[in-house]
Amino acid sequence: MIKSMTGYGRGECSKYNRKFVVEIKSVNHRYNDINVKLPRVLSGLEESVRKAVSSKVSRGKTDVYVNYEALGDTDVTIKFNEALADEYYKVLNSIKERYNIDEKISISSISRFQDVISVDRGVDGKQEMAEMQEVLFEAVNEAVSNIVEMREKEGASLKNDMLEKLKSIESMSAKIIEKAPSVAQSFREKLTQRLAEALKDTEIDEARILTEVTIFADRSCIDEEITRLGSHIEQMKSILEENDSIGRKLDFLVQEMNREVNTIGSKASDIEITQIVVDLKSEIEKIREQIQNIE
Repeated sequence: MIKSMTGYGRGECSKYNRKFVVEIKSVNHRYNDINVKLPRVLSGLEESVRKAVSSKVSRGKTDVYVNYEALGDTDVTIKFNEALADEYYKVLNSIKERYNIDEKISISSISRFQDVISVDRGVDGKQEMAEMQEVLFEAVNEAVSNIVEMREKEGASLKNDMLEKLKSIESMSAKIIEKAPSVAQSFREKLTQRLAEALKDTEIDEARILTEVTIFADRSCIDEEITRLGSHIEQMKSILEENDSIGRKLDFLVQEMNREVNTIGSKASDIEITQIVVDLKSEIEKIREQIQNIE
């Protein structure tokens, strides 16, 4: 199933007096770039979280935000940094002496300094870490499931839109095929008319006209380009039914389609075909823009 690279997923799990909320956001990107932001106490699990996400998300720029909340006090420790407090006390005394300030140094004035008193939500023991991982990955898996579902829904919408555009391209190609045979005949008529006006009473060399028309027809023949364009359209339809990551395949095909249409435009000597080519390029560009967001 086609997946968009844009999506959002949220997962939440509360267990063992712990709560995890995981949010995953993704946008289009050339490669698979997964950034994980974890609480410091769980920094060692970053690679495991990244693997859990990359197992379902193969392309795009993906940000994973993990929020942790301890619902109980089992893993909370209040720490007092004595050495840091001593240094702050010395500095405060120095300030008092330097500026002759008559004010007592209170507990509150020292304790408010950063890191003098800190709350450590550490995890001690294998059992606690196992519980933490269980709760975390339940939330991660839920978030991944939700973002994949959203990416698939948007991917289905992109697929339907591209199929409609491919129908439009096929219709325009059919018009070119219908118009192409008359181009050489139109050239012959115009050439004959111009020669008649230029030569007036002089007899026109039909063999020379035939030669010129043949050269023109060969130079402006677009049969191969039309055939290849049709082949690319069928290949794209087939790829749109695949379940793998298809964005790069589609991107290559749309470049080839554009190349064939450009060649048709350069060979065309007919204003109607030229206008159709302009419309074709417009539709192909719309498909290219859609492909930029496909995984």
